[in-house]
Amino acid sequence: MGETVFKKTGMLTDAPLHYCPGCTHGIIHRLVAESIEELGAQDIAIGVAPVGCAAFAYDYFNCDMLAASHGRAPAVATGVKRVRPDNLVFSYQGDGDCASIGTAEIVHAAARGENITCIFVNNAIYGMTGGQMAPTSLVGQITTTSPYGRNPETQGHPVNVSEMLAQLDGPYYIERTSVHNVPNINKTKKAIKKALQYQLDGKGFSLIEVLSTCPTNWGMSPADALNWLEENMIRQFPLGVTKEGKS
Repeated sequence: MGETVFKKTGMLTDAPLHYCPGCTHGIIHRLVAESIEELGAQDIAIGVAPVGCAAFAYDYFNCDMLAASHGRAPAVATGVKRVRPDNLVFSYQGDGDCASIGTAEIVHAAARGENITCIFVNNAIYGMTGGQMAPTSLVGQITTTSPYGRNPETQGHPVNVSEMLAQLDGPYYIERTSVHNVPNINKTKKAIKKALQYQLDGKGFSLIEVLSTCPTNWGMSPADALNWLEENMIRQFPLGVTKEGKS
């Protein structure tokens, strides 16, 4: 018998993922699930699913899950944590859900320092609804609603959520990571696990922003999408910790 070097975490169900080929949501799901399992928090974890590509996250995580209205995951997570303070509560949101319709929710949850963990997946586009420009779309990026490229004079600049929230006094830990290669996948897991541990320690609000790919709506192969993320997105959204500890 050979030694087992890898196995699927029990925090994920056996439901087939619905994501497009090359989408990195599946990787991020696994990292969240493994982190919860390694912390021994399977029985106390409660997740909040968004509206968007990850709307079916409640089918994939093997813990109690709630489905929030569009953008309201931080508010739902706040309510759950306040009535169940001993549970590990996390939200999982995309850039349209978190940085557009849910901007007020994420800002005020962070400002209050709610003891929750938010996983924010940034792929710089609206994935589920057809590839429209998102708040995080890059200047010059072609989308269905910016067919000539995002023009900052008429469509504004990308919103850097991590830097914006780091200016508030409430958050305890904010870090931006990526999953475009193995070293960065490992760093992302470390950041997610740290954020969840900080919640268990009662430190307060944490957000992990994960740069992700959308090959379908970017109009690229999965391999080209990974390269595009590294060459373009990281310039706008630099990786690293933007806040750790109280001001």
